[in-house]
Amino acid sequence: MHFFYMDESGCTGKNLSDKDQPIFVLGGISVADQKWNNTQTAFSKIINTYFEKKVPKGFELHSLELLSPNGEGPFAGDSIENRIQLVRDILALLDELSHDAFFYAVEKSDLEDSDCSFEFCYDHKHPYLLAFDYLVTYINWHVKKNLGHTARGLIVLDENKEVQKDIERIIHNRRFEGAASNRVKWIVEFSYPVDSHKNPMVQIADLVALCIRRFLEIDKGYRENWPDVVKEFYAECFSKIDLRVRRKKVIERTGKETQLVNNFVSQNQCKPRVRWRSQYGL
Repeated sequence: MHFFYMDESGCTGKNLSDKDQPIFVLGGISVADQKWNNTQTAFSKIINTYFEKKVPKGFELHSLELLSPNGEGPFAGDSIENRIQLVRDILALLDELSHDAFFYAVEKSDLEDSDCSFEFCYDHKHPYLLAFDYLVTYINWHVKKNLGHTARGLIVLDENKEVQKDIERIIHNRRFEGAASNRVKWIVEFSYPVDSHKNPMVQIADLVALCIRRFLEIDKGYRENWPDVVKEFYAECFSKIDLRVRRKKVIERTGKETQLVNNFVSQNQCKPRVRWRSQYGL
């Protein structure tokens, strides 16, 4: 079993004109069941080292607190150098433990200006729902093509009551409706974490999603006033994550009229500029 932990960043619901959060990202990491304990142990060690073995009671990693200008919550007042190193240590786990990353990003102004005649089972102008529907396609492809014929996937996402019913509708639609040959077969279930305090993988997914969003906002020109050192840091983070993504080009759905969906998903996929690494000295 492979667990796909995902979280969102920049979610403003159906509001596509929020100038403070112009990009939405849904993404995270995948963890094989046999690697879960090793990952949890490594994550706990990193956190313990950061807090010098005095982890605050009930601690939960919130990336917005960690990466706010002065640190918030348990990170309030700590130096930016220490907090940046913590981000680097956590993201290094992706490569060290061979975890895959995945994401789908939307530039909201582009989505607002586009449309599709395909009859979706949800509001396709809602960034979260569009991203989730695509990631179902991506994860199903990834499990089938890259993880072996006996592998199966389970999606774990942080609960969002605003879209919960739509998420359930998408899952039902993709698994049970339409032509049998086009249904999702390698994702066996999806669930919400009972307690994110006990689930560091969702916390890592939260960090991954925020780092992707901030880099794309920089790369798309929304954060021109940010210092170069900040831009380079988020480019470094994005590079580490991007290297763990199996495929950047959109995985296309098959079946009647799905080319409309494929075109819409491709048109609204927010990606960095060509040769972006050289732009940031990577």
